[in-house]
Amino acid sequence: MMKQSRGIRNNNPGNIDYNKNNQWRGQIGIETSAINPRFAKFDTPENGIRALSKLLLNYQRLHKLNTVREIINRWAPPIENVTSAYVKAVAAACEVSDDEVVYLRDRKLLKRMVVAIIKHENGYQPYSDAVVTDGVERGLS
Repeated sequence: MMKQSRGIRNNNPGNIDYNKNNQWRGQIGIETSAINPRFAKFDTPENGIRALSKLLLNYQRLHKLNTVREIINRWAPPIENVTSAYVKAVAAACEVSDDEVVYLRDRKLLKRMVVAIIKHENGYQPYSDAVVTDGVERGLS
């Protein structure tokens, strides 16, 4: 059996940083099993996926980030990540170019982006279609 990644163990497959001021639905605190705790922990994968979806939607609505490149550069800044590879992977999964304008209120596109981020952040995407769909729908509501 594959060892679970940090994001999967925390029910936080987007590896969202913990911030006590964020009152995400289902956030139960900061991870406790890490040497250097950084990421939020959620009660269920669905609520972790909800928070991931909400953040992506906020990037578009509040920060006017409209391309995969803009969104991923904020999600995974180049100072911490190989962002160019991340952008390419997410754009390919979304079936768009890096700089094509995307509309994340489109359920299918948001779900593709969420799945691509989960896979990139964790090395794999372990959730059933029903779990991902439920989390994305919670994010859209």
